[in-house]
Amino acid sequence: MSAAVPAQGFELATPARVAFGAGARRELPAAVAALGLSRVLLVTGRDPARAAKEIAAALGARGIATAPFAVVGEPTVETVRAGVRAAREAGAEAVIAVGGGSALDAGKAVAAVAALGPAGDVLDHLEVVGRGLPLPGPGLPFLALPTTAGTGSEVTRNAVLGVAEAAIKVSLRSPFMLARLAVIDPDLLAGAPPSVIASSGVDALSQVIEPFLSVRANAVTDALAREGIRRSARSLRRAYAAGLGAPGGGDAEAAARREDLALTSLLGGLCLANAGLGAVHGFAAPAGGMFGAAHGAVCAALLPPVLDVNLGALRARAPGHPALPRFTELAALLTGAAPADVTAEDGITFVTDLCRALDIPGLGRAGMTAADIPALVAKAKLASSMKGNPLPLTDAELTEIAERAL
Repeated sequence: MSAAVPAQGFELATPARVAFGAGARRELPAAVAALGLSRVLLVTGRDPARAAKEIAAALGARGIATAPFAVVGEPTVETVRAGVRAAREAGAEAVIAVGGGSALDAGKAVAAVAALGPAGDVLDHLEVVGRGLPLPGPGLPFLALPTTAGTGSEVTRNAVLGVAEAAIKVSLRSPFMLARLAVIDPDLLAGAPPSVIASSGVDALSQVIEPFLSVRANAVTDALAREGIRRSARSLRRAYAAGLGAPGGGDAEAAARREDLALTSLLGGLCLANAGLGAVHGFAAPAGGMFGAAHGAVCAALLPPVLDVNLGALRARAPGHPALPRFTELAALLTGAAPADVTAEDGITFVTDLCRALDIPGLGRAGMTAADIPALVAKAKLASSMKGNPLPLTDAELTEIAERAL
């Protein structure tokens, strides 16, 4: 059994409304109309998904104009500045993001900064490399429709942005950035390629595992994390091998896999927004900035060594830590076995074998070399996500993680 949650207060940050289920995307146009909006900025990926075209057409039928803004690659400070200009030029009264985590993070940041006025700039409010000033108030209403199942960005209160001059990714973060409405439609995952299923799926899995082990875990996030871990464990490998079905298909097993992955991503977003993350994401932000690697792929490469090194560090330096029995419970959740029948190592073996089965590449594939590791470790130590790790890791332990993720 896991250790009891400390008897301390906590708060939960959630969107105003979450709509989940097959076909849920059809609720979005009516929700926009109910807000009394007439012009919105529609943020998408490089190639607008079919869902974005559906939403634009449905909004147009209701007399709501959409101004498109495409996000090429993962969002940067410059992306947000361009999006803010597009929103102001269009007279947008709200921002709707339809796409993967990049589109959602960009849309969330644009909505927040567009309300600051001409003198406001995203760098004023960024962590680590910016001024870190709190946002003074709500931005434009933000609505989110994810088309992938990885980041959970539709329910978080931060947006991860690249800063080219610092070669790092950092967060714009505020309770004011929570979505007015998050719509999660598992049917939109149909037809996803195996590489996307793999990288986004392990990202989502890491975002239910890290909050479960976090020093900020609480009773509510624990319940959400346990459900997400179970669903990912039973469906991610099968989804990679068998796919998520075709758009409009009637395959009940594929539909069940879509639902499990979409719900894991949603639960991961809620967990990380309220319990924090750990060393996986502490490394992922600087690694993405230094090497231009996709966030999900970086997290997937890091998850097995982070779990293993954390377990060893806890046993060596904090044998009474409440996170230690959680490693055994994690193994039970992943394998489906009773806690008495597994060890903590069984959970790490499960994750390692899963990443091998999903053909997860190491960070060397993204261009990282052994010579880059000291700089990566130095930057990772400053990442806000490290604050949730079960215990502070030494430079030697962080170096071992990076070496094993190569």
